[in-house]
Amino acid sequence: MTRAGATAATVLVVDDHVEMAKVVAEHLEGVGWRCQVADGGAAAVAALRATMPDLIITDLRMTGVDGLDVLDAARAIDPEVPVIVMTAFGALDTAIEAMRRGAWHYLTKPLRLDELRLHAERALTTRRLGRENRTLRAAVPPTGLDALVGRSPAMVALYALIQRVGPSPSPVMIRGESGTGKELVARALHQASPRRQAPFVAVNCTALPENLLESELFGHVRGAFTGATAARAGLFVEADGGTLFLDEIGDMAPALQAKLLRVVQLGELRAVGSDDSRRIDVRLIAATHHDLEDRVRTGAFRHDLYYRLSVVPITAPPLREHPEDLPLLVEHFLRQSRARNPHSPVERLAPSLVTALARHPWLGNVRELENLIERLVVIGNEPTLDASHLGGMGPAWISPAEPFRVARDQMPTLRQLEDEYLEWVLARCDGNKTRAAEILGVDVSTIHRRRRGGRDPGA
Repeated sequence: MTRAGATAATVLVVDDHVEMAKVVAEHLEGVGWRCQVADGGAAAVAALRATMPDLIITDLRMTGVDGLDVLDAARAIDPEVPVIVMTAFGALDTAIEAMRRGAWHYLTKPLRLDELRLHAERALTTRRLGRENRTLRAAVPPTGLDALVGRSPAMVALYALIQRVGPSPSPVMIRGESGTGKELVARALHQASPRRQAPFVAVNCTALPENLLESELFGHVRGAFTGATAARAGLFVEADGGTLFLDEIGDMAPALQAKLLRVVQLGELRAVGSDDSRRIDVRLIAATHHDLEDRVRTGAFRHDLYYRLSVVPITAPPLREHPEDLPLLVEHFLRQSRARNPHSPVERLAPSLVTALARHPWLGNVRELENLIERLVVIGNEPTLDASHLGGMGPAWISPAEPFRVARDQMPTLRQLEDEYLEWVLARCDGNKTRAAEILGVDVSTIHRRRRGGRDPGA
C-alpha cells in the first residue's frame, strides 16, 4: 500500500554488492517510492551530480569511494538531504564518524527492512516538512504570532492586542508568571512593528550583577574600570532602530533604574566612563513576574520609571487560565522535540497521557510543559506513550493515582493544590530549591515567593 505523500519520493540505494542494493530498492518500491540503484560509491557520486534524490541509503564499507565519500558529496550539493548509512556490526566506529559528518541514521547488517523503511519514512517526512515551512515563510510576511500556540479566548485576545499594539512606538510592560512566554510576546510585538527589519535584542536583568549589567546595557569606554581594555557599545546601541527587551525588569537595582529613566525620558545615553551622550532610537519592551505596583509602594521600584515603562500593559496568561490549549501545546512541543531528536522512537502521545497532563497544576506554565515533553521524547522507547510512562519522569511528577493531602470534602482551591504540589516536589528534592525549580521549569525566586505566601522576595 502506498503511504500518503510517499509517491513522489526518490531514493538512491548504494552498495557495491548490487544484489543487496536491489533487495532494499524492491522493498522500498513496494511502499511507492522511486528507487535508483548505484553499484558502488563512484557510481553514486556520478548519479548525485546528475540528479539529487530525496533520500540516500548507502553502505559504508565499499572499495574505492566509500560511504563517507558519498555522504560528503551529497552534503556538498544539498546539505539537507538525509543520508542513512548501512554498516556491519564490527564497523560501528565508522558509522559514528558518519553521524558526526551529518548522516541521518545508521543501521547494522543484517538489515531489518521494516526498520529501514521506518527510518526512511521519518527522514522523508522531516525533509518534506522543512521544505513546506520554508515555502510558507517565504510566502507569508512574518508576524511573530507563529511562535505562540493556542486557540482559547485568552490567547485569541492576546493575539489581537499584539496586532494592535505592535505598530505603536510606545513602551510595553508584559506581565506574567515564569514560563508563560513573555519573551515570545515581546518578539511578536517586534515582528508586528515597523521595526521588524531592525535588531531585536533581549537581556535578562537578573542574569548579571549590577556593575556588569550597567556596562552591558549602556556600554563603556576603554579604561572605565578594571578590565575594560576595549570600548564596548552596549545593548542599547546594538538595538538602535529596533527593540530592546528588558526581561525581569522588576529586579533591576535602583541606581540602574535612574540611569534607565534618563534614557527613556531623553532618548540618549552615556556610556560608563564617558562624558559624551549619544542619541538612540529604541523601542523598550519590559517584562516581569513581580507585582510592580507593590514594589513601587515599598520603594523597591521607581514610580516614575514604572509609569514610563507601563504605557501599554500586556498580560501573558498562565496555562491554568487556558487549559483547553494544552492538547495543541502538547502536539506543538512534540513536533519540535522530535525534530531535535530524530532518532527517538516516540511518535505520538496517547489520549490517556494528555488527560493526565491536563490534571497537572503547571506551576512552571508552558515552559514546564515543554520540558516534560522533551524528557518524554528523549527517554521514551516506544512509538506511543501513555499515562504509565509518566512514572519515569522523575520525583516531581505526581502519579494520577496519588492523592493530595487536602481533604476532598473541602473542595480545595487551585492555589491550595499548587502550594501542596510545590511542597511535595521540595520534599522529594530534600529541600533543594534549585533542583526543585529545575524540575518544575520555574525560577528559584518563584519558589521563594510562593513559600512566602505570594509576597515578592525582598518586599
